[in-house]
Amino acid sequence: MSLISWNQGLSVSVKQFDDQHKKLIDLINTLHDAMKTGKGKDVLGDILQSLVSYTKSHFAAEELLMQRHGYEGYEKHKKEHNLLVMQVADIQKKLNEGAPVLTQTVMLFLKDWLSTHIQGEDRKYSPFFNGKGIS
Repeated sequence: MSLISWNQGLSVSVKQFDDQHKKLIDLINTLHDAMKTGKGKDVLGDILQSLVSYTKSHFAAEELLMQRHGYEGYEKHKKEHNLLVMQVADIQKKLNEGAPVLTQTVMLFLKDWLSTHIQGEDRKYSPFFNGKGIS
């Protein structure tokens, strides 16, 4: 069973971003599945690297559309993106330095951040983008 299952409650009503959020959820579920089989530590580094790469392109796409259309909440949204990138980079640094990193803690952090961010900040842009004909 997946840790996070996609449902309409997670939709931001912009297909491009919904599809990208589904891929982020897949990464978190991959970590969860590996943990269930005792292989969480084996895949954590790769998952974090994939997450960093994917969030960079996802965040850039969101931010570009926000800037292009003059989204009022752009600066606040960008700060949240930057905070996540810094937090994941810090986890990566600890992992690379050999410091103990609990996969469960990382997984729950990512799950909570993703759910909170999508249902909070990302949902705020839905009416704005939909009003611009973006869905």
